[in-house]
Amino acid sequence: MVGVNDAVIWHDVECGGYGSDLPLWRRMARKTEGAVLDLGAGTGRVTLDLARHGHDVTALDADKDLLDELERRAGEEGLTVSCLPGDARAVTAGDPFGLIIAPMQLLQIVGGPSGRAELLAGVAARLSPGGSFAAAISDLDEAVPAEDAEPPLPDVGERRGWIYSSRALDVRPEPGGVAVEWLRQKVSPTGQLTEARHTQRLDSLSADELEREAGEQGLLAAARHAVGQTTAYIGSTVVVCRR
Repeated sequence: MVGVNDAVIWHDVECGGYGSDLPLWRRMARKTEGAVLDLGAGTGRVTLDLARHGHDVTALDADKDLLDELERRAGEEGLTVSCLPGDARAVTAGDPFGLIIAPMQLLQIVGGPSGRAELLAGVAARLSPGGSFAAAISDLDEAVPAEDAEPPLPDVGERRGWIYSSRALDVRPEPGGVAVEWLRQKVSPTGQLTEARHTQRLDSLSADELEREAGEQGLLAAARHAVGQTTAYIGSTVVVCRR
C-alpha cells in the first residue's frame, strides 16, 4: 500500500462522513471578523468546507500526516488554507483569530480538566477582542446503547482497492466518562483480512461545566446550539463563549 497512510484513512472512515454541524460553523464564520482556527482539524472536514465558502481558515492538528493530506486536498481544489502542526492545548503564540472552533467532542479527549484548562487558556490568548470560541460536546449517556439496541452498522471506506471497515464493538461507562472500542478491519485487493481493536476514552463534560471552566480563563458564556443525533453519530451541544 505504498503512498496510503492508514491514519488518514481511518480518520476519513470514522469522521469524514459527519456533516450535521457544518451549517452551524458556516453561520458562525459568516458573522466573524477575522480568521478562523479549526482545532483538531484532521484531514479537513470542517476546514475545507469553510474555505470553500470563502473564509480564511487555519487548521491545527497534532498529526502532521493528517495535515499533509488536508493541504494536498486543498491544493487539488485550488483552496488556500494554513496548516499548523501542534497540540490544541498549546496555541498561545501567534496572530489572533476572530473565531476558534473545536468540533466533534475534541474537548472530551484532551485529558480532563487540566488538559481543558490548558486549551482554554490558549484559546483566550489567541482570540481577538470580541472573538468567539465554540466547542461541540456530547452527553455521553447517549453514546451508551440500550441493551436491546440493534448493533450499529460499520463505517466503510475504500482506497486503491483496499476496503476499510470500522465498527463500534462496545461503549462502556468508566469513572469520569466512557470508553469506546472499535473493531478496525481492512481487506486487501487480494482478499486478505487484517484487523485490530482501537479504544478511545471520552470525558464527561456538561455545558455548565464547560462554561464555568471557560470563565476561569476569561471567556464569557454567550450561547448554546443543539446539533441533532443521526443514525451514525450522537448529537451534541455547541457551547459558544466570547472574549
